[in-house]
Amino acid sequence: MVAHRTALPTTRDSITHKFQIMGHQGYLTIGLFEDGSPGEIFIKMAKEGSTLSGLVQAFCRAFSLSLQYGLPLSEAVNRFKGMRFEPMGPTSNPDIPEALSIVDYVARYIDLHFCQNSDARRF
Repeated sequence: MVAHRTALPTTRDSITHKFQIMGHQGYLTIGLFEDGSPGEIFIKMAKEGSTLSGLVQAFCRAFSLSLQYGLPLSEAVNRFKGMRFEPMGPTSNPDIPEALSIVDYVARYIDLHFCQNSDARRF
């Protein structure tokens, strides 16, 4: 089986969401394919250069490549939802009041805005 990567357009729409988990502030940017579905994610953490920031970037790259090589969004979300590690706790988002990790938060955010009732997206 040969995997085929679907590239995003050179100029693409995206959304950026500011979040905070237990005092750790970040920005989630979701790059969109032409059909409006997520094709890449980027997370910018306030504490640049930290181990946490590096691991978050690795997660973003793996998540983005998975989507571009055809992993269904709902499958990617299910794989990352529920992952538990620090920082965890209260968030700044009333729709996701508690997160088990940054990875859990991102998966739940994407699930909420792109997977659940995809005909009625909030964006």
